[in-house]
Formats: sequence, structure tokens, C-alpha cells
Amino acid sequence: MPNNKYDWLLTIVRLIAGGFFVYASLDKIVHPEAFAKIVHNYRVLPGGLINIFAVILPWLELFCGMALMLGTRIKGAAAILTALLVVFMVAVTSAMARGIKIDCGCFSTTGAGARKVGLPLLIEDTALLIMVLIVWAKGAGRWALDRASSRT
Repeated sequence: MPNNKYDWLLTIVRLIAGGFFVYASLDKIVHPEAFAKIVHNYRVLPGGLINIFAVILPWLELFCGMALMLGTRIKGAAAILTALLVVFMVAVTSAMARGIKIDCGCFSTTGAGARKVGLPLLIEDTALLIMVLIVWAKGAGRWALDRASSRT
């Protein structure tokens, strides 16, 4: 692993981004039916895809978030998370453009501490997207399980 003075910063970015997705996945995994209702409220998926999306998405968030946190398979995990973030941002923008006032479903499916779809959410998603792209482009930084992922 090269001795890069920014390795510690890459590690912090990787841990924050990964932790975000792990945390975001937990309530959705425990309450898939409630998350399916949230997905339905966006009105972007056909009815037949809502349940499968609501079951698969949180597990993708969990596994990819853990991969980032552990510093393994980061290129693949970051690519999947980038795609998910773009999909989230398109769904949020679509809901905003159509005047749909809904909870985003980011961290809670119960409404407790729920966040509304809006510009602040898009800004946060953009910041997270930048973090994931940095990890994808620059590597894992220090303390990564996968030595190949830690090369910058």
C-alpha cells in the first residue's frame, strides 16, 4: 500500500459512506412491507416490481455499505451504490416535480424521524454520491481488508 498522506481521509470517507448505507438498510430490512408502501408512494415503479425492489434494495445497501466499511470489493460496491444514489435522486426529483409530498424512506419506515422529499435531501444525496465516487476513484485508503482496494 502506498504511503499517501490522504489515505486517512479516504478511510474516513469510506467509513462514513459505508456506515450511512448500513444504517439506512436496517429499518427497511426489518420492515419490508412498510418500506414497500414508501416505494409505492413515489409512484415510479410498476406494481409488480415494488415488493421485489423493497426486499432487494435494503440488502444491497447493507452488503455494499459493509464492503465499503471493511475495504473490500470497493469498486463493485461503489459502482452499485452510485447507481442506487442516481436512482434515488431521480425518484426524489420526480416526486418533487409532481408535487408529491412524501417521506423519503431513507432511514425509517415508521414515520418516526422521517425526512421529507425535497431539496435538502437532494443536496445530501449529492454529497454522498461525491463521497462514493471518491472512494471508487481513489481507493479504500488505509486499513482495508482488500489490499488491491487500498491502492490509490
